[in-house]
Amino acid sequence: MKKISEFVWPLIGLAAVVVSGYFLYQELKTTSLQAIWTAILAIPPHRILLAALSTLVAYAALAWYDRIALLHLGVRHISWLFVSLCSFTTYALSHNIGASVFSGALVRYRAYTAKGLTAAQVAVLVALCSFTFFLGTILLGGFTLVVDPTLLSRLEGKLPGFLTDPKAALIVGIGLLAFVALYVAGSILHLRPLHIRSFKLEYPRPAIMGRQLVAAPLELLGAAGIIYFALPEGMNPGFIPVLAIFLASFSVALASHAPGGLGVFEIVFITAMNITDEAQKDAIIAAVIIFRIFYFWIPALISVIVVVAFERARLAAAIGSAAHGRKPGPVPEAPVTVPGLDAHEMERELKRKAV
Repeated sequence: MKKISEFVWPLIGLAAVVVSGYFLYQELKTTSLQAIWTAILAIPPHRILLAALSTLVAYAALAWYDRIALLHLGVRHISWLFVSLCSFTTYALSHNIGASVFSGALVRYRAYTAKGLTAAQVAVLVALCSFTFFLGTILLGGFTLVVDPTLLSRLEGKLPGFLTDPKAALIVGIGLLAFVALYVAGSILHLRPLHIRSFKLEYPRPAIMGRQLVAAPLELLGAAGIIYFALPEGMNPGFIPVLAIFLASFSVALASHAPGGLGVFEIVFITAMNITDEAQKDAIIAAVIIFRIFYFWIPALISVIVVVAFERARLAAAIGSAAHGRKPGPVPEAPVTVPGLDAHEMERELKRKAV
C-alpha cells in the first residue's frame, strides 16, 4: 500500500502551480508575447554568453556536491566524468520534475549501484548533497541580509511587517550565519551530534565541511548569475539584491513542490523586483525565461539523451554478464554519518521505489 505522502505532495505541488499560475496571469495579463520576445532579443550577445557560462559554473558545482559525498563515503574509484554526468542528469531531471530529493535519489540509485555502491551508500550520498545545498542557501541568505538588511522591504505588504523591518532582517541574517558557524565549529572540534526534536545534525570531517562551504555558494552564485546577466544594465539593482531575490524565489519554489517551481518562482521573483512600468516587467520576464532555458530546459533535453544512452549501455552489459555468468559485487560499505538528514529512511524509500 502506498504512503499517503505520495499522494499529498503531488497534490500540494499541483495546487501551488494552479494558485501561482493564477497570480502570475493577473500580473502578466497586460503583457504581450511580442513585447517579451523583443526584450529577449534586446539582451546583448555577450551577456547571453555570460549567462551560459554561469550555467556551466552552477552545474559544475553540483557535480562537486556528488564528489564531496563520495569522498565522505570513502569511495574514490568512480571517475569525475561519470560523477559529472550522473550529477548533471540528476539535477536536470529533478529541477524539472520537482520533489528533487527523491526524484534525484532514484536517478543516482540507478547510476551508482551500477558502479557497485549499496542502497545505504546512495542514501547517504543523496542526503549529504541535499544538506550541502541547504547549507549554501543558509550561508548566502545570511550574508545578503547582513550586507543589506533592507532587502526584505521589497516584499513590504506581502510579508508580515516584522519580517520586512531592516532590524529584524539583520537579526535573521546573523542567526543564519550563526547556524553555519555552529556547523563549522562542530566539525572542527568534533562535537557530538546536535539533537533538536527529530532533527539530528551530524558533523562531518573538516575537509568535507570546507568543500561544502565552497561548492554550495558557488552553485547558487552561478544560478543567480544567469538572471543577473540576462537583466538589462539600466534596471539591474546589482548582484547582491538579485542574489537575495533569487534565493528567496528558488527556496519558495522548492518548498512548494511544484514541478520545476513553475509559476511559483516567477511570481515571487517578479514581485520582489519592484516593477515600476511595463518595460521593466517585460525585461524581467525575458530574464526569467533565459534562466529557465539555460538552467531547466536545455539540461533536461540533454539529460534524457544521457539516460537513454546509460540504460542502453547497462542493458548491453547485463546481457554480456549473464552470458559469461558474472555478477558485479557491491563496494564494501563503510560506517558513515550524514549531516542533518535521516539516511536510513531514505534508504528504505530508495529500495521500495526501485522495485
